[in-house]
Amino acid sequence: MKWITRERPKIDRIASPWLIKKFVDAEAEFIYVPFDEVLSKAATLEAIPFDIPDVEFTHYNDECTFDYIIKKYQISDPAILIMSRIVRGADTDRHDIAKESAGLWAISAGLSHNITDDSELLKNGMILYDALYSWATHLYKQKHLQNSPFESLLHEVYNKFLNEKKSNKKIPSWVKDLKEIIQDQIDAQFTFDLKKISSDLELNPSYLSREFSKYFEDLNFGEYVRKLRIEKAINLIQNSNYTLTEIAYMTGFSDQSHFTRIFKLHTGKNPSSYRKNALKSNPDTKGK
Repeated sequence: MKWITRERPKIDRIASPWLIKKFVDAEAEFIYVPFDEVLSKAATLEAIPFDIPDVEFTHYNDECTFDYIIKKYQISDPAILIMSRIVRGADTDRHDIAKESAGLWAISAGLSHNITDDSELLKNGMILYDALYSWATHLYKQKHLQNSPFESLLHEVYNKFLNEKKSNKKIPSWVKDLKEIIQDQIDAQFTFDLKKISSDLELNPSYLSREFSKYFEDLNFGEYVRKLRIEKAINLIQNSNYTLTEIAYMTGFSDQSHFTRIFKLHTGKNPSSYRKNALKSNPDTKGK
């Protein structure tokens, strides 16, 4: 059985092949091609397209292709159900779904950055998901510090100290500077380089990453930037005649599909529905 999807996979387009090989077809073959060639190549090669819009094996509502494969083939392995939440959170930028999602996204993005050949990337990704499956099967409830009473106690005392200090802590001056830097980039071209920003603020990048959420609505750097992107997208939808594809590009999303998923997660509506409602409530915008 051949399967085909768009090139340069990161999360769903590696996790889904792993799941298919593990539980559906051990001899399955996976092909990566440019987005606009997926359907034509699928017909020529008699391959099943996946993780693109308007095919059977794709995203449905807030769930990703990995979730659909589980339902389609009625996979009931408890470890897979644990993994599904992690994969969904990483693939849809909802790291609140599972605390491990942020780590999976970081490792997957780094893997994709280091390996430019998609077949080689898939091969290495299979090892990653084998490890995640073993963890979900055997180590899900185990904590790193649980076998070290001293380290566990030290960790508890340290967290208590941080919580006590947090309420009395003054807002550092760099917070105001960072808000201005982010806003400048939001209004320009969304080119965020945390290392450069850290250098401009004369801060250690690790310190900035660790402290960021304390002063930015309890969101990490990526979550805060995505929130501002959606706010700008809403403004463009309500007050301009740009197409949704143009708005997706102008607000820093890699493609309209990704933009639609994130927009719906933040607003509860997809961008086209949001625009229709905005036009109904404010008819004057139609002629803009």
